[in-house]
Amino acid sequence: MSQLLLSNFALHVALSPWEQEQVISAVQHSTVSKRSLLLTPGDVERHIYFVDKGCLRLFHTDKEGQQHNLCFYPENWWACDIASFFKGKKATTTIQALEDSEVYCFTLPKLEELFSSIPSLERFFRILTQNGFDMLQRRLTSSMSMTAAQRYIEFRKHYPGLELRIDQKQIASYLGITAAFLSMMRKDRNL
Repeated sequence: MSQLLLSNFALHVALSPWEQEQVISAVQHSTVSKRSLLLTPGDVERHIYFVDKGCLRLFHTDKEGQQHNLCFYPENWWACDIASFFKGKKATTTIQALEDSEVYCFTLPKLEELFSSIPSLERFFRILTQNGFDMLQRRLTSSMSMTAAQRYIEFRKHYPGLELRIDQKQIASYLGITAAFLSMMRKDRNL
């Protein structure tokens, strides 16, 4: 069992040894190969993932086939199409591994059982959802009011070191610019 997962829970809630054992018995571990899809549009999200090693991405594909990265999930992050997972709706996004990854995942029925037996976990996931909503609002605001260079600086602050691990085209998609423009910006020593 990953100590990183238990440490992640400890960021917001204290779990007793018995509660930790309950979490360990409910979680599943998976190894995911680079480029593997964990969710595709039209499917219902069956898991919420905790990234122990590697990196996932959440993206939307438009009608022209262009992929738009919405979020990256490196180590110690949670990944999920939240509306699909909690409401049973068909997903409109894709989750893909950008690197060979190791994830821990919960199904909704197992998570609901944990919520009943360990009320503090419901608090943990509420905080997680609030933080995700805050991140989404900041991302929307930055896309409307910041220059590409400012968005790139924010990306680097939000995902320290990730730019050294993933393709430039993935970052460019997240920023809403072309890979060529990102390359020009990266040459600027002021960034």
